[in-house]
Amino acid sequence: MAGRRWTRWLVAIPMVALALATVYPLVFTTNVAVKTRREYVLDRFSLADSLRWANVVEAWTSVGMSRYFVNSLIVVTCSVALLLLFGSMAGFSLARLRFRGSSVLFLGILAALFIPFQVIMVPLARIMADAGLVDTYPGLILAYVAQFLPFTVFLMTSYYSTVPPEIVDAARIDGNTVYGVYWRIMLPIGRPALLSVGVLNALFCWNDVLISLLMMPSAENRTLMVGVTSLRGQYSDDIPVFASGVLIAAIPVLVVYLFLQRQIADGVTAGATKG
Repeated sequence: MAGRRWTRWLVAIPMVALALATVYPLVFTTNVAVKTRREYVLDRFSLADSLRWANVVEAWTSVGMSRYFVNSLIVVTCSVALLLLFGSMAGFSLARLRFRGSSVLFLGILAALFIPFQVIMVPLARIMADAGLVDTYPGLILAYVAQFLPFTVFLMTSYYSTVPPEIVDAARIDGNTVYGVYWRIMLPIGRPALLSVGVLNALFCWNDVLISLLMMPSAENRTLMVGVTSLRGQYSDDIPVFASGVLIAAIPVLVVYLFLQRQIADGVTAGATKG
């Protein structure tokens, strides 16, 4: 019994420390966001005298965070929708439709996972500029799809590989075409993986700064994370407003984790075993 207790404490103490290290920055940012500039200058670590949301309102309206939020929402929604569509179709094709060169194509997709964005950054910028897609929603959406599609295809292929081939054969015997099998059978079966991959891609796109900064140079088309980064220079003497911008950017991510944490865990483990 004593040995088990010590084992539990050895596991619990690091987990509690990790939880505190994760939660503390959010608590500190929220506390700074509701302070006045004078309170922050006098003591940045003390608790705020009262809950003042004027800084959050200023960051949302005057600073332009509302516009940045809408830009991110449009880009992330469209990017994730295209990633799930193309990723699920490619995953189904590579996992269940054997064709000449499929193995080589899958290896090429795996190789693309190891190419950093910095390597293709300059060629991508020149291609997008020649096509007139710089500083446009379609340009940034295409850049996100190109960057995160190999990851999506890899996970969807791995998941669809666990589906028994007898299901596909039975659907074809019933008269379904390849598209019918994908739409009626494989797409519903892949919902757990699609949800998991969709959430991960949404977080990748939402938290991105480099690609967005490259593709959206104008101030009015900035995404939320780029807007928050720009606040650090514009409001270096007004940290509570900057903290309010960080808080606005963090809230959607927190909401996703709070409401979809069970679904994310189920989606990650759904394709772990066959059967």
